Amino acid sequence: QLQLVESGGGLVQPGGSLRLSCAASGFTLRYYVIGWFRQAPGKEREGVSCISTKGGSTNYADSVKGRFTISRDKNTVYLQMNSLKPEDTAVYYCAAGTSAIATLVPADYGSWGQGTQVTVSS
Repeated sequence: QLQLVESGGGLVQPGGSLRLSCAASGFTLRYYVIGWFRQAPGKEREGVSCISTKGGSTNYADSVKGRFTISRDKNTVYLQMNSLKPEDTAVYYCAAGTSAIATLVPADYGSWGQGTQVTVSS
């Protein structure tokens, strides 16, 4: 089982920014597609963004397009979140998968981190 660790969550005011990081423990992320997902209380887990193995292909949920940016370097995947809204409040998870393309479908990912809380509130 791959081990992923998210960091960078916290409390931020509406309109603020946060950068989440997803790092691998004991292996390299280089060969995996990576997705960011979130789950708010009482709601299903939803896909936020995903990135291909080499970073050339990305995808975003409509709700975050133009505000969030996913990127990756050798062994970390980042989610830059700008113009945050209260409805972005959730636990954010990163996940690693081996499918040919990166998707926003949770079932396409086999390894998950523990999550990091993001709270957007004044």
